[in-house]
Amino acid sequence: MAETPGRVRQGQTESRDTEWVTGLPLFAGVTLGLSGLLSIGLGIAGIARDTIFGTPGYVYRFDLTAWGWLHLVIGLALLAAVLGVLTGRSWGRGAGLATGAVSLVTQFMFIPYYPLWSIPVMTLDLLAIWALSRFSLP
Repeated sequence: MAETPGRVRQGQTESRDTEWVTGLPLFAGVTLGLSGLLSIGLGIAGIARDTIFGTPGYVYRFDLTAWGWLHLVIGLALLAAVLGVLTGRSWGRGAGLATGAVSLVTQFMFIPYYPLWSIPVMTLDLLAIWALSRFSLP
């Protein structure tokens, strides 16, 4: 049977390169993206004005400017992982799991400085890790 050039037969789909993900990968990408944006915001605030956070006596006490740089780098890494997850790249899931776990640990260590910020970001990280661990790649 002859086909008309430029037309796609019913039942055929376009290439995977132009599609975005749906379902759990989309949820994971959105939650990782929110966590990354919030980490970047926290990092910028810590770098610009490190006096914004209290400094309790804490075992893991770093200079707050160092915390700012740490959160900024992790936030950028989270956004890079989001691009991989949302575009369905093979490395996106592993990168998302790894950066989400690192973000979770650093937010946990930052709780004494700003718990009202750290706990919601930890929740986003946990949701993203859960979603990334639940779906399988095609």
